[in-house]
Amino acid sequence: MMTAPKITFIGAGSTIFVKNILGDVFHREALKTAHVALMDIDETRLEESHIVVRKLMDSAGASGRITCHTNQKAALQDADFVVVAFQIGGYEPCTVTDFEVCKHHGLEQTIADTLGPGGIMRALRTIPHLWRICEDMTEVCPKATMLNYVNPMAMNTWAMYARYPHIKQVGLCHSVQGTAEELARDLNIDPASLRYRCAGINHMAFYLELERKTADGTYVNLYPELQAAYDAGQAPKPNIHGNERCQNIVRYEMFKKLGYFVTESSEHFAEYTPWFIKPGREDLIARYKVPLDEYPKRCVEQLANWHKELEEYKTAERIDIKPSREYASTIMNALWTGEPSVIYGNVRNEGLIDNLPQGSCVEVACLVDANGIQPTKVGTIPSHLAAMMQTNINVQTLLTEAILTENRDRVYHAAMMDPHTAAVLGIEEIYALVDDLIAAHGDWLPAWLRR
Repeated sequence: MMTAPKITFIGAGSTIFVKNILGDVFHREALKTAHVALMDIDETRLEESHIVVRKLMDSAGASGRITCHTNQKAALQDADFVVVAFQIGGYEPCTVTDFEVCKHHGLEQTIADTLGPGGIMRALRTIPHLWRICEDMTEVCPKATMLNYVNPMAMNTWAMYARYPHIKQVGLCHSVQGTAEELARDLNIDPASLRYRCAGINHMAFYLELERKTADGTYVNLYPELQAAYDAGQAPKPNIHGNERCQNIVRYEMFKKLGYFVTESSEHFAEYTPWFIKPGREDLIARYKVPLDEYPKRCVEQLANWHKELEEYKTAERIDIKPSREYASTIMNALWTGEPSVIYGNVRNEGLIDNLPQGSCVEVACLVDANGIQPTKVGTIPSHLAAMMQTNINVQTLLTEAILTENRDRVYHAAMMDPHTAAVLGIEEIYALVDDLIAAHGDWLPAWLRR
């Protein structure tokens, strides 16, 4: 009989995300007896998560045990799986700082968690903490697999495999499977009927093939139907996430121009390119329905909603939730039982995509079974898609080099290469913006940046 796995959750105070991941875990037969170690530095939020996780476990008929830790190494001891989900500096002060300082310099943002000055600062705040997890894993659970959900995904994942290549890890996002479901809803078809092949970089991967299964069992290209629905005003469906601010126009317009649909949302994609957010161009904001300052608004709403949900969970006898679209439980089950699955993961480009830089972080389909997480080769992607991705990889390359070599100059260079920032600010203005961000974040950033 197999022993029970140990699942360590770093950043367990992120109770909503913990609920989604562990809600899935407790419904997997092979994982029902798992030891779940919850770790967070915030004891109050840790206890809140403990209450929710215990009720999730009991409601699912799982019989494992739960331990709570504020000491990271103790939580990691003998772990089989390490789920990482945290935000260094939180909404306040650090996210607010990223938006306010950039706005003061004339640079508007939407999400600021992946690229641009916001993504760069978030990477600089986050990577040292991820490295400490890798160091502790090396000491107390060297065979464990890390499932990393922390943004900026590409830079974080890249920095970890560059310094700790022996750590088994994969960067996880829900944009590939999530967008596929959205497109199915836009066309009023069953998401289960879709078949697709996707590749690129995190938040800028494209469906190289997108097909649906017909009544006779054959598959047909879905792109002509999608284009026709958009041209007829039947797609995208409004308010698909219950958020009227996000209309998804940017992605459909890019689909018209490129011939392929991108995985990440319109509000994200708008700030990865130089075309949609420009000073004095309110016409562009209106035409493409770009929701400026979207992430801070979401943070405020989510915090308010969570306090209400938490009180309901505290008094509820049971917590029954629908399966999420997250890959974590699928990966754990496949690694633990050997039952094969396919997921999309962020991994090192080692011959996977020929016309993107080798060593960069790419998002591709991965086979998962008892042999581990095995990325699949894509080959060459369309040149215009690769060219667009390269503009983002330039930033990721320079920021990763900056933190690996403790080179402040490369931080400026990363910001200079950002497509959106370069379309709005001059070189001296970019340098001044970076200086002000470093000063404003202070001790949240590595000491070498402030020397």
